[in-house]
Amino acid sequence: MPELSLSQAAKLTGKSKSTINRAIKTGKLSANRHEDGSYSIDPAELARAFDVEPNEGAKRRDADPHGTRLLERITALEAMLSREREISADLKEDRDRWRQQATALLTDQRPSASTKGPRWWPWRRKSL
Repeated sequence: MPELSLSQAAKLTGKSKSTINRAIKTGKLSANRHEDGSYSIDPAELARAFDVEPNEGAKRRDADPHGTRLLERITALEAMLSREREISADLKEDRDRWRQQATALLTDQRPSASTKGPRWWPWRRKSL
């Protein structure tokens, strides 16, 4: 297989050209630089650095021709979201119930002075 350009390497791996270029600059991927500034990348080197098969073409390893894996994942994520919403609703109900209980405990539950009737103090005696 002939050496690849930066664009071809990007298509082959499913990465962006800037990602491939950054890998070259950081030394993760070795490539030959030409006088015009372009790169030639050996497919075997690309396979080593990005864990792709050299004969993979433009397809990504995780690509699914019919999208069934994506649909399964979407369905699983929707189920998780539904469970989280149910849990959230339960927690809100609990929070509201606890707030009512706390408010009731913090308010003065004693009857007011006017509803008690006359006060009787054992140490005070009224003169008749």
